[in-house]
Amino acid sequence: MTAATMTRTARSAFPTSVEELTPLARDYAAELGTTPSRNQLMKRFKVGATKAKALLAALAVIDVPAEPERPALRPIVFLKDEAQKYAAAFPPVAAPVEPDDDAEPAPLVFTDTRGSEFADLAKLVPPDPAVTSEPESADDTAPAAENAAPVRRPVTWPVLILCLPAFVAIWAGWVEMGRLTGFGRVTLLPGITDFQIDTAITLPIGVETYAAYALWVWLSGRVVGDARAFAKWSAIGSLALGALGQVAYHLMAAAGWTSAPWPITAAVACIPVAVLGMGAALAHLMHQNH
Repeated sequence: MTAATMTRTARSAFPTSVEELTPLARDYAAELGTTPSRNQLMKRFKVGATKAKALLAALAVIDVPAEPERPALRPIVFLKDEAQKYAAAFPPVAAPVEPDDDAEPAPLVFTDTRGSEFADLAKLVPPDPAVTSEPESADDTAPAAENAAPVRRPVTWPVLILCLPAFVAIWAGWVEMGRLTGFGRVTLLPGITDFQIDTAITLPIGVETYAAYALWVWLSGRVVGDARAFAKWSAIGSLALGALGQVAYHLMAAAGWTSAPWPITAAVACIPVAVLGMGAALAHLMHQNH
């Protein structure tokens, strides 16, 4: 049926039923190469939305062809020569022998590609922990933990002996550096008590203590992320600052200076503030990780 015929059919006085439009819709789908939409069916066949939906439902039904009947299998007939060749290529399998419950099973022996024999299967497979057996002797009852060698902790106390002379030299160097840069005895609480303290001790306590603690945080592995990275670089920076301070003091002492030049005095005066900032920052980063 041509397009003109379909148009005349759709525009006739009597509305065309879905059954009559279904073949035309299938031809239209074959012409398009895909299933048309509802609007395309309404425009092509001049039908309403309800009838277009019914046509889409009719197009969705796919006739499943019946499965073709398979021919019956015919038995294979061998000639005499072919039967002999088949028997030689595929010898008959002997019927399985029923095991004797009273007979002792033979041990299983495995061989590798080189022909060497492995141990018995019972020695290869680990014992099942759920199966318990009675010990043959009193020696078997000894726990395995007693036979294992105890793990000894590393000895660290010699490090304290190595650190003692370094502590004395660093303490003396920073205290003398503090005196050359204006640190000295001050009244701790003026107007309340006359107790005095030498502020030069704040340099070795602040710089070297923070360097040791930051080094421990970095190498202990107890923190990760930004806290560990900050501890690493601040520990390296503190150790480098301590080394520069010792070098500066010994150079000035060897030259007989009684006061440090103003750049060194300004740098040393900022050390307590810098230590306070690094310590507070490291504490905040460590609390964020936990």
